[in-house]
Amino acid sequence: MGWQRFLTGVILGAICSVLLACTEAAMQAPSSSAPDGAAIEQTDVTAPVSADVAPETPAELPAATEQLLASLDPALTDPPRGDLRMVVMSDLNGVYGSTDYDPEIDKTLALIPFWNPDLVLCSGDMVAGQDLTLTPDQINAMWSAFDDHVAAPLRTAGLPYGFTIGNHDASGALGLNDSPLFQQERDLASAYWQAPEHDPGVEFVDRFEFPFYYTFRRDDVFFLSWDGSSSRIPADKLAWVEESLASEAAQTAKVRILIGHLPLYAVAVGRDQPGEVMDNADQLRALLEKYNVHTYISGHHHAYYPGHRGNLQLLHMGIIGSGPRPLIDSDLPPWKALTVLDIDFDTPELTRYTTYDIQTMALIEYGQLPRFLAGHNGIVLRRDVDATELSADEKAFCEAKLGPSLCTS
Repeated sequence: MGWQRFLTGVILGAICSVLLACTEAAMQAPSSSAPDGAAIEQTDVTAPVSADVAPETPAELPAATEQLLASLDPALTDPPRGDLRMVVMSDLNGVYGSTDYDPEIDKTLALIPFWNPDLVLCSGDMVAGQDLTLTPDQINAMWSAFDDHVAAPLRTAGLPYGFTIGNHDASGALGLNDSPLFQQERDLASAYWQAPEHDPGVEFVDRFEFPFYYTFRRDDVFFLSWDGSSSRIPADKLAWVEESLASEAAQTAKVRILIGHLPLYAVAVGRDQPGEVMDNADQLRALLEKYNVHTYISGHHHAYYPGHRGNLQLLHMGIIGSGPRPLIDSDLPPWKALTVLDIDFDTPELTRYTTYDIQTMALIEYGQLPRFLAGHNGIVLRRDVDATELSADEKAFCEAKLGPSLCTS
């Protein structure tokens, strides 16, 4: 992390300066000199900070972070740190064309140093496009506002930023002659991300068609980002996905994670219909399972739900921008949420989620959420619920709504 490297450099520099000064003094004065002896003793008990050992929180937090933490009652929970930590967010945008962000975006950025992640992930919708009336100047202004609120602070902190393109960033929806309806937005989004000054700081494996399709690694985790800004992935791009997942870089990693905007299966009211999820979800899931992808992180539905189907973990990210949505078949109020995702390589589960209501900073526990969701294209089980644990009534509810074939996981 940027602030860790900065603080480590300052500490090591100070230690080196003291040692040099003490050495020079020792060469010029008797060894029995009390001041020199005291200086050497002080140096001896000051242990250098290893750059390879990351503390759970930085030695010193930014003033804005300290101020925000002091205002929280009760104190903010910091989960036990895993081998790799990510802060995951999604759907930052406001109304069409907006260059303003809800206060939860700045709040999230202020709190990130407290969690001290190794990288930050976003599952799309960083700006508020998908409007054919927007001019190039308006679209560029949105990306400039995103840079001011999100990307620039992360670059300053030295935090890598892995992301996927959402429908409001650069929709891949097709029009006449199968040409992209929002080509202008796609061109300008690409121009923003291709600019060297906007480098996201990840360790690329394959830039392929960055920012729409690309792969990167962090330690022993392989990440693939695909263009889930619409429900369809073209056959040639899907071939690249398979080739990437089969690659040595992917298969030698301990964990494989996919980031996309639209989820495979529906979880939210108002998004429970074709076009709001990826086409051919079961076939895509089978492809991901073939190459042992552990987790698919998605957005778009504006509702947090930690699920699984088959052997694939499904992290449906909550929203921190405008417009949270309720979950299907649930009377829970909608909330804005973000997740701290820790990876523990030596545990069977591999990943842990700590999810916060970003407005109250209360934890959202699994037990608060429905045990399963029955969206139009198939059941999604809560992460801690196995299909064998569903009651007869729960199975009957799903089958009455979807039919038996869509209620197996």
